[in-house]
Amino acid sequence: MYLDLDYIEKNDAYNTYYEIFQQAEKWREVYRLYEQRKEKIEEFLAKVGSDVKIIFTGAGTSEYVGNILNEYLKSLGIYNFSSIATTDLVSCPYLHFAKNQKTLLVSFARSGNSPESLAAVKLGEQIVDDFYNMAITCAPDGKLALNLKDDEKSFVFIEPEGTNDKGFAMTSSFTSMLLTGLLIFDKRDDKKELVESIAKTCQAIIADKENIEKLVDFDFERIIYLGSGPLYKLTNEARLKILELTAGNVASLYESSMGFRHGPKSFVNDKTLVVSFVSSNPYTSQYDLDILDETYADKIAQRIIAIANKEIAGDFEKLIYKNQINEDIYLALPYIVIAQLISLITSLRVGNTPDNPSKSGTVNRVVKGVSIHEYEK
Repeated sequence: MYLDLDYIEKNDAYNTYYEIFQQAEKWREVYRLYEQRKEKIEEFLAKVGSDVKIIFTGAGTSEYVGNILNEYLKSLGIYNFSSIATTDLVSCPYLHFAKNQKTLLVSFARSGNSPESLAAVKLGEQIVDDFYNMAITCAPDGKLALNLKDDEKSFVFIEPEGTNDKGFAMTSSFTSMLLTGLLIFDKRDDKKELVESIAKTCQAIIADKENIEKLVDFDFERIIYLGSGPLYKLTNEARLKILELTAGNVASLYESSMGFRHGPKSFVNDKTLVVSFVSSNPYTSQYDLDILDETYADKIAQRIIAIANKEIAGDFEKLIYKNQINEDIYLALPYIVIAQLISLITSLRVGNTPDNPSKSGTVNRVVKGVSIHEYEK
């Protein structure tokens, strides 16, 4: 019902709907653009050098891109990565920028017009002697892209046309930037095959939309997302999507599978939906499944859904989309599409308008009301 196109168009949801559904093809476009720009990207990174501190940054969903990438890319041992929100860089630059530490700031930005994104670049240039920028953005006409496009110490990667989401919530912009970060910094040879695999998994999820709708079309008032490793970091974006699109009508939380027992489990009541992103790693998935079995045995949650890419045991509900992806960081891309669909369906169920969910106008697509204060070294 909710995902019928007539219903979508009548309830101010078309942009969000379309932008969720377009992602498989946008990922293929991202890969094509990466291949076209690969030589220039490698030339830029060679100029920067390996003795550099790389800071992923952004605000809100754009920050979460870097958070998800950080631990996986750091584990490869090629660069010194960290992920710090623009809101933290701007409010406390002295904690994150060092005069004598060569730094590459990788800014993820849908529009490139957020005051914090622009201020973070300015502060880095002000404080750090040897400072570089890489902007990964969906808006060629955004201030961030325009400010950096002719700077010899900067590289600007513009995402495919149509990823600068018109809807309120970031969907295809988020996944396109996440994929771009992986393509640029993950030095592996099977990128083309991986992109095709995640795109086909996304298409399988979209084809399964009616089943997903049946599973989540009930009167839950709370939702918690669980996961481990990169999929734990993904849970923050998943819970934000439903918070945004329902304008807070559904309370949302996120936690790691093992951390859930340490207090956050008290969030669960008989109006709670529990959703777990199950790891593809056989060792890690044991912990994901342990907490699902335990939570199911508690008989408190209204419904429990596990999302996995291979068959798993357990009495809870399951969404299984089989593929050969063995790295959770890549599974994050199709898995978030499920969370986006859950958010869209739930927004419509509670009577909201997904393209413009904040009826009060207090939350905006591009943040407003930010005062940037001058910083003195």
